[in-house]
Amino acid sequence: MKSTVYIETSIISYLTARQSNDLRSMANKSATIEWWETQKPKYELVISEFVIAEAGLGDPEAAERRLAAIEGVMELEATEAVRTLGRELISRNTLPERAEIDAYHVAIAAVNGIEYLLTWNCTHIANAITRPKIEAACRALATNRLLFAHPTN
Repeated sequence: MKSTVYIETSIISYLTARQSNDLRSMANKSATIEWWETQKPKYELVISEFVIAEAGLGDPEAAERRLAAIEGVMELEATEAVRTLGRELISRNTLPERAEIDAYHVAIAAVNGIEYLLTWNCTHIANAITRPKIEAACRALATNRLLFAHPTN
């Protein structure tokens, strides 16, 4: 059985982005494409309504590319348990209120026992300060422990 990977929206954004002159963006895009081409077949990918909603925002052509990239990927249901955990991550100051959608990305992966959360979101999800707080909150709320990953892992 393949390990499961929740694909957060930043991955899809880099995967489908137009070329940029920004070195970090170019590097992230390149790493994301390489992961998608070489590692994706090794995993069972999942997304959520939160990914679909975010992917559909912005420039219509870019949104179309993002939505096409996730077509056919299994969508997890945002249950009441997901919404409760997401709200708890905010209320415990694990994530700031402005990062509510990020809290729901974490919550849906945790509640569904997803093994990896693949993201480029180092502001709220995969950073050295926030990650231990997120994991502690999830453990305290008796949810599954998450392993966070970047496309370079």
